[in-house]
Amino acid sequence: MKKSKVIEAWRNEDFYLSLSEEERAGLPAHPSGLTGIEDEILQSVTGGCGDGSHTGPTSGYCTPCYPRDCY
Repeated sequence: MKKSKVIEAWRNEDFYLSLSEEERAGLPAHPSGLTGIEDEILQSVTGGCGDGSHTGPTSGYCTPCYPRDCY
């Protein structure tokens, strides 16, 4: 398979699913590897309020309550 098609398969789930099982089996592993982040960890992630001050550099104000809704 051409390099451009391999990259397309890594980036585009619809394209990946359109490949035959044989083609999928022949794909090299993605260079970033597999990621497996548990739902519990993902649910605790917030943006812009990570320093504990509730006013991160990307937000003007964050509520101190879960889930920290940044405005």
